[in-house]
Amino acid sequence: MNIIDAKGGAIVPGFVDSHTHLIWGGDRSNEMALRQKGLSYSDISKMGGGISKTVETTRSLSIQELVDLGVQRASNALRMGTTTMEAKSGYGLSAESELKLLEATERVNRISVCDIQATWLGAHDVPKRNNKEEYIEELVSRQLPMVVQQGIAVWADVFCEPGWFTIDDTIEIITASNNMGLGSRIHADEFVDSGGLGIAAELGSISADHVAKSDDDSRAKAHESGVMQTFLPGTQYVMGMNEFPPIKKCVENSWAFSIASDFNPNCNTISMPFVGSLATHRCGIDPITALAASTRNPSTTLKNTENKNYGVISVNNSASFNILRSKKVESWCQSPGMNPISKTLANGIIVKHE
Repeated sequence: MNIIDAKGGAIVPGFVDSHTHLIWGGDRSNEMALRQKGLSYSDISKMGGGISKTVETTRSLSIQELVDLGVQRASNALRMGTTTMEAKSGYGLSAESELKLLEATERVNRISVCDIQATWLGAHDVPKRNNKEEYIEELVSRQLPMVVQQGIAVWADVFCEPGWFTIDDTIEIITASNNMGLGSRIHADEFVDSGGLGIAAELGSISADHVAKSDDDSRAKAHESGVMQTFLPGTQYVMGMNEFPPIKKCVENSWAFSIASDFNPNCNTISMPFVGSLATHRCGIDPITALAASTRNPSTTLKNTENKNYGVISVNNSASFNILRSKKVESWCQSPGMNPISKTLANGIIVKHE
């Protein structure tokens, strides 16, 4: 028997990061200066930045280069206590490139002790070569069947936001995906309340993410329908916004919610303790509630099995947990910029030492 001395440190479940864009290439650090000059996310996109810029670089990389990037990032996440994550494609925007990203994700999953589950996000943006109607037809008629045949993606996702994909677009893509056996997760109401969260509830999505601008009726409807509201406070942080997600409203109304990193070229952090810090220090959520939103709650939106029930510590369950440096559980999210974890076990394997 291998005995681990926790040295009095509090023990918490391994973090479950249920919204990441794990694999992509390139660098968009220059966009910070553009935002400081007053340009919006949409403005930068129209200038050739944003998603389309990352797509161009990502397409140029070999599958091995993509795998190497994914392994490095998964290792970084493990060092910060994440033992399970969801990973989206979405920076290929063609059948061949999206399949390559999903294949790279599966290879990373086989290499890493972090459990990684894949989402197809072909509807992340419209590639320059297409108009939107043409691309939606490609998504439904070509990409989707190939993704299903490949058998890696568990969910489909759509960037449901004015300027990208409308409510009607989202219904068409998600309905087709559901009919072919994929569940759904939806980017919704990030910049404005477009009704995306309400549509997620109607479509039976497992999660609606961002949801910063959703109205109370949609939040109540989502909760009643079993849709997890997943807040991504790192996005507001890197965008320089003063208004953080209204997570407290979910606490006050007992609406189920999660928090996640939204790791991507624009929000380049994969640390769940940092996300927890934003939830507590900027959104007013107590550390224990934030912990549940980083472990047990998001685990319900992923594929759990009998021996792998993510986000909890239980008998006969795969050992995925973190030993904190402090005796206080609350310390898990109280040291932004420093790692609060002394050891991480993922599926019974020690992946981090003091």
